Amino acid sequence: MADGGWIGIAIPAEYGGGGRGITEASIVVEEVAASGAAMNGASAIHLSIFGMGPVAKHGSEQLRSRVLPQVASGDLHVAFGVTEPDAGTDTSRITTRATLSADGSHYLVRGRKIWTTKAPYCDKVLLLVRTTPRDQVTKPTDGLTLLLADLQRPEVAITPIQKAGRNAVVSCEVAYDDLRVEVSDRVGEEGQGFRYLLDGLNPERILIAAEALGTGRVALRKAVAYANERVVFDRPIGQNQGIAFPLARSHMELRAAELAVRDAAWRYDQGLPCGEAANVAKYLAAEAGYTAADQAVQTLGGMGYASEYDVERYWREARLMRLAPISQELVQAYVATHVLGLPRSY
Repeated sequence: MADGGWIGIAIPAEYGGGGRGITEASIVVEEVAASGAAMNGASAIHLSIFGMGPVAKHGSEQLRSRVLPQVASGDLHVAFGVTEPDAGTDTSRITTRATLSADGSHYLVRGRKIWTTKAPYCDKVLLLVRTTPRDQVTKPTDGLTLLLADLQRPEVAITPIQKAGRNAVVSCEVAYDDLRVEVSDRVGEEGQGFRYLLDGLNPERILIAAEALGTGRVALRKAVAYANERVVFDRPIGQNQGIAFPLARSHMELRAAELAVRDAAWRYDQGLPCGEAANVAKYLAAEAGYTAADQAVQTLGGMGYASEYDVERYWREARLMRLAPISQELVQAYVATHVLGLPRSY
């Protein structure tokens, strides 16, 4: 993928990338998922595709020149360290702390992160830390700083998490014990990390939506092929409306989700507000992808539960998209509050 230029498709051309947008990037990961690789394949590459957005937008010229060409070429793999065991999606409550040295040259990072994907295989991690205590800032999201830290260091302990699916890509708990990070590896200004992080959240939701869409597409394709070939009571099972109608409905749901994904990606690339569109795309694609995968298992019957036919893996992997990178419930809370103007519930 890196040799073909796909990893760096959304990295600016002056740093060795393709200079294209999230629209093109989302199409790439959708097709990777739809190939049958599903979330296993897409998750192996998507962070390299979208995750360097904060560095490209807010990093120093020296940091961009040093890091982005290596990411685009596939020589440098970067993990994402935001979520913590006791903070979850309430990012303002992270406790991983970075303390600036007396001479102002470096930070010492101490704390724990969870669900850090590909941590054993990445050289760097884009790490959100607190540099000013929460009780000393005006807004809870102030005082957070984004660092590009070394990951393969003695001060870093990486522990894989056993999980239900997407096991071609390891997810980990990572503990930092006074890890040194040079100030030159800070992304933008100290204390502004949450604002910079937001530049990566909408693209992440759009790409995850595209991957859910691709996973639903391949699950539906497998189900339709089986329904055409499997003969019971002297006719293909796809002739039965009990099989055909749910598959037809899944096709329509995936098509609708696709339009939402394309709209969100276009809005982001045009520099338009896209928070609503990105969240809606993620919600609809996650639901449509999971429903298609679940219906594929149902169509294949007992064989749908067998690893031989792949659809049980699509089902397990599609389930994750209803949880990550943000739950369906929090998407609904966002829409209720920020789109409909209802009172905030959290």
